[in-house]
Amino acid sequence: MAIEISICDNIDETVVAALGKLIPQLSASSPSPSAGQLSEILDHDASTLLLARDGDTIVGSMTLVIFPIPTGMRAWIEDVVVDERARGQGVGEALNRQAMKIALQAGAKTIDLTSRPSREAANRLYQRLGFTARETNIYRYEA
Repeated sequence: MAIEISICDNIDETVVAALGKLIPQLSASSPSPSAGQLSEILDHDASTLLLARDGDTIVGSMTLVIFPIPTGMRAWIEDVVVDERARGQGVGEALNRQAMKIALQAGAKTIDLTSRPSREAANRLYQRLGFTARETNIYRYEA
């Protein structure tokens, strides 16, 4: 498998179909994103949608969000998903390494992400890449 990571700069039927297949693998309760929703991500200055391809096939994706706050530039990695048939082949690592490179080049002081404890392989990957667990609570308000 020869993985290529690229920044998505155009939403076409291939991207919509791929994310329609990938996002439910991340969260069964999340609906597949529409072309309009994906375009909103691309149009937002803080967001970067990264795609992992094996040849012409999209096998993974993630969203990198980089934003300034009073204490410096920050970055968040969100919605990392690798197709179940491509897991264990370095796709997640390649996506994360590219996101880290982009964030650091943008001046991010820190890069944060969250991962459920049940995602053991993902947690091992993040630790191997140098991420450390923080002593904090994550809160969510749902509208």
